[in-house]
Amino acid sequence: MTYNALSELTAKGIPYLFYTDFSGKKICCYKLDELQNEDIEFNLGNSYNKHSKTIIKHPVKFEEYKKKFDKVIEYIKSGDTYLLNLTQPTPVETPFSLKEIFKHANAPFKLRVKNEFVCFSPERFIRIEGNRITTYPMKGTIDASIPDAEAKILANEKEMAEHIMVVDLLRNDLGIVAKNIKVENFRYIKKIEAGEKLLLQVSSKISGVLEENWHENAGEIIKKLLPAGSISGTPKKRTVEIIEEIEGYERGYFCGIFGVFDGNIFDSAVMIRFIENKDGRMIYKSGGGITLQSNVHDEYHELIDKIYIP
Repeated sequence: MTYNALSELTAKGIPYLFYTDFSGKKICCYKLDELQNEDIEFNLGNSYNKHSKTIIKHPVKFEEYKKKFDKVIEYIKSGDTYLLNLTQPTPVETPFSLKEIFKHANAPFKLRVKNEFVCFSPERFIRIEGNRITTYPMKGTIDASIPDAEAKILANEKEMAEHIMVVDLLRNDLGIVAKNIKVENFRYIKKIEAGEKLLLQVSSKISGVLEENWHENAGEIIKKLLPAGSISGTPKKRTVEIIEEIEGYERGYFCGIFGVFDGNIFDSAVMIRFIENKDGRMIYKSGGGITLQSNVHDEYHELIDKIYIP
């Protein structure tokens, strides 16, 4: 499948599901009327009943994480990057299959591809309705049980700086494919069910206006926006190079995007909260944004806190 083929389907109004890897080099697409022949499930926009699931985590050792973190800080000080989303793979143990996790996960955006991977993402990537395109970057997370959690996360200077950089990056990204770019809602709070925890996530809404014939160029629009800015960093090209150098593993489809065109509306999500079945072993991939103000202990705990099955 190519991005041109995606454009052809969109221009013809043919409904489809697609997903990409982090870099945007790999893209898979299925017409919705063909999905019954595939072991693939998806959901965009609805929540399911909450089930608390047991999960045993085996995260990267703090000392190893700190080495990677310190390298990122060196690159930030040298001016190569200003914000970098550092992620790591964590082997996990759970009695539940990917299919069971998909069924019970309480998340607005979910995708399971066969017995390969499942994601239950809280983060929309882009939505196109009419010729208006919107994106919703999420940066800044705090445990809701902390006293005055909402006030603290909104007042946190490090989180503020990180969020501003992501909003600026996504605003510039939309400017590549659209006009009249606006930040419609800056730094609002969303509640995220994270297993037994409730997290508060800071989001913003950015919009723009596409050409009336955007359907004919849908694949090219997606290609130009990848990798997703909220889970790469800024400046994007150099930051992605540093990610590939430091992380020490392949993200694969983690931090890619998936989406559905229903013949009229195009909707998509960033593939975070991601579990991969690798040779029969469950691997959970997670991380967070690093800036010069980041604290290594806080970032390490955030990486672990994001490992859950809702």
